[in-house]
Amino acid sequence: MNPDDPLLKIIACPLDKGPLTLLALEDALYNPRLHRRYPIVDGIPQLLPSSGEQVAEDEHQRLLGLTAGP
Repeated sequence: MNPDDPLLKIIACPLDKGPLTLLALEDALYNPRLHRRYPIVDGIPQLLPSSGEQVAEDEHQRLLGLTAGP
């Protein structure tokens, strides 16, 4: 999945229905509101609630750094 993928505009977190941020280097989608990361396996986002991984505060801060623009 790449940042220009139109799918990114319509997919949402299965828990809060909000937008997700692509973490291209980690093959994952991230919900910074809930601190949850969802894997992308073979190009397919795994968006079942049980597929999400809760992220600790220090990891959350690191991920926010990855998504920040220049």
